[in-house]
Amino acid sequence: MQFPTPLFVTGESIDPDFAEPFVELDELRTDPVPHRYVNGGFKGTNARFSFYFPPEEQYRGRFFHNTYSMAVTSDIGPFPIEFEVAIGDLGFTLDSGAYYVQTNNGGTFRLAGVDPAIAAYRVNAAAAKYSRVVAREVYGREHRPYGYLFGGSGGAYQTMGAAQNTSGVWDGFVPFVPGCNHAIPSMFTARMHALRVLRQRGKLAEIADAVDVGGSGDPYEGLDDEEAAAFREVSRMGFPPRGWYTYQTIDSGYFGNISGMIPAMDPDYAKNFWSESGYLGGDPKNSIHGHRSAFEADITLAGEGLPRRLDLSEVGEGDLADAHLVVLTGEATGATLPIWHAEDKTITLIATADPVAAMAIRAGDRVRVDNSWPLALQTYHRHQVPAEAGYYGWDQFRDASGKPLYPQRPVQIGPFGTANAAGDVISGKIHGKVLSLACLMDIDSYPWQADWYRDQVKAAMGDQFADCFALYFVDNAHHENPMTALARTHVVSYGGALQQALRDLAAWVEEGKRPLETAYRVEDAQVVLPAKAEERKGIQPVIALTANGHARAEVKAGDTVRFAATIEAPPEAGRIVAAEWDFEGAGDFADAVPIALPEDKMSLAAEHAYAEPGTWFAVLRATLQREGDLATAFCRVQNLARVRIVVS
Repeated sequence: MQFPTPLFVTGESIDPDFAEPFVELDELRTDPVPHRYVNGGFKGTNARFSFYFPPEEQYRGRFFHNTYSMAVTSDIGPFPIEFEVAIGDLGFTLDSGAYYVQTNNGGTFRLAGVDPAIAAYRVNAAAAKYSRVVAREVYGREHRPYGYLFGGSGGAYQTMGAAQNTSGVWDGFVPFVPGCNHAIPSMFTARMHALRVLRQRGKLAEIADAVDVGGSGDPYEGLDDEEAAAFREVSRMGFPPRGWYTYQTIDSGYFGNISGMIPAMDPDYAKNFWSESGYLGGDPKNSIHGHRSAFEADITLAGEGLPRRLDLSEVGEGDLADAHLVVLTGEATGATLPIWHAEDKTITLIATADPVAAMAIRAGDRVRVDNSWPLALQTYHRHQVPAEAGYYGWDQFRDASGKPLYPQRPVQIGPFGTANAAGDVISGKIHGKVLSLACLMDIDSYPWQADWYRDQVKAAMGDQFADCFALYFVDNAHHENPMTALARTHVVSYGGALQQALRDLAAWVEEGKRPLETAYRVEDAQVVLPAKAEERKGIQPVIALTANGHARAEVKAGDTVRFAATIEAPPEAGRIVAAEWDFEGAGDFADAVPIALPEDKMSLAAEHAYAEPGTWFAVLRATLQREGDLATAFCRVQNLARVRIVVS
């Protein structure tokens, strides 16, 4: 599959679309920390940028550049990036001796007919280069600041695309929670299929319990053939089994962001799915037929602008999210548009899915709401087997000779999605140093994809590989940082690890100190880490925790449970600066362990009694910091461990 060659940007080249930068605001600010704020854009475009410069005594000749869009009207510092990670704190950037760069990606982010490289890296590159001009003026001296670009999820694609299609603009890159060339939409469709099948008889609670600490360890126990096949399929695609702890609230995730492109690119898929052999819907005995539904209604009110909000005269049963709106009458007759959100009789369409047709819908038009498309897409990944090797998740869909087991579609959506986000399909040919970061409980960007990217770079860079790529895995963390009490008992924030990765990248570029990357192996599309810190390496503390000597303790109400733990820092990772107990799994970590002197290894003991019968999970969270600084809020890298206590 061939894609147009994207514009290659160098440190000396001038982008013809972003050749005339201007500054419209330049002022000193004190909130949230003292800095000099410079805001501007590029003449003749909607592209905007903001720079945040530290006081001269803090400045160490570098900048950190976030791929995610800024709030143009922001007057209190950089717009917090998606996932609310700590890196959004301007204080960290300035404390690192860096100034902060952010753009609005051109204000035309992934619109139809617009060169995707503009939003992927061209605007960011033009702003990065101009920031050096402004930095020389701000600090009154001739110098070239080092530059480091970072971004997560969709921003990881932008970062990988920039590493591939620029040279001399940035010196290093941190793509975090990254995907692969075929991630879209398969990482979401596989989980949607598992959700439908495993919720039919309420099996997700049993699976989550089995794979949790102190559980049976057998998630297949009690599953029928269809359920076992669905669980095996999504696990072999790379979904981390521990991620099912969110079973009560988990849904299709970011699928709505990209689902609209599939009917436009593969319009016959749903028809083929429901009628032809080799597709799940072509089997009249499969349970998927019992989930199919549709109803007709009239549009009673059509909102203005995008995303388009429409009121229906009536609604059928079931969840309308991800279903499709089929227009039966009016100017948009024949259009099939995916629904992003539904509340009562009001639906909101996905803004990027045929906006012309969406805006043509009027009050009085007759429509059909039909879930045939989203049901069909639940197994779309089976029909998207990559032609190239190395995509572990799809190996289960090949026979012994490597031939796909299922009919394949005439178009592969993944590479188009990647090129739309990154400006190019990822090849691994990079210019500068890359330090990638991935999370082992990421249910949106499956962890093995970071290993896939590592292999791409290794193949493309050859002998230069060791000097240009490193990888950190963060255990017990997922795509977003924990926001709920339940999440805080299962996962930690990767914000501190991301901060440390940026500083480690700077040390690699500026001092030649290569990061001590995480050791791991991939088994059946699951990333596995060594149990011991000295073998695992990386930057995260490793915790061994027991209750009455085991991962599971069974006691009577009122009995004392004795907890024992060992916390250890990997070589050169730092020292332990915090340890906190949450004995009853409340997510509050109210019992902090006093630490007067940071250590690289620590043994802890504690006791707790449970007054009420039930199953409890005690959690120990530990934090290390590279310099062993007890007071700093920055680069605090966390991990946790859990044990199960069954009280009778």
